[in-house]
Amino acid sequence: MKQVFINLPVEDVERSMKFYTQLGFTINPVFTDDEQKCMVWCEQVYVMLMPRARFQSFSHKPVADTKNTTAAYFTLPVESLERMNEIVESGLKAGGTEPIPMKDHGFMQLRRIEDFDGHFWDVIYLDMEKFTNG
Repeated sequence: MKQVFINLPVEDVERSMKFYTQLGFTINPVFTDDEQKCMVWCEQVYVMLMPRARFQSFSHKPVADTKNTTAAYFTLPVESLERMNEIVESGLKAGGTEPIPMKDHGFMQLRRIEDFDGHFWDVIYLDMEKFTNG
């Protein structure tokens, strides 16, 4: 099976875990311990939340300050506009921010949610009928 593990450095693993749970991620206890949390979006996509020091131990480069610079961003496609709005609104209630207004490209609507550490996720709805016929 092919899977993607996204490793994110965070200041407060417990706080981040609660935030990602509010977005709709679940906890995978197999890869979770006292220091890091494995959050599951779907069968193929996992997010590892780990303290900055542990994250740094896996790299010879400095860890980016994602509160002030963008290192990467991630996209979560969802099945409806309602689901997109539900995820972002839940993230806002959990303490996240929405750094840009919703974008409507006709075939695609996008909302962005930013976590406490400056990592951001685009939550998108693609209307495939409009995309293929547009």
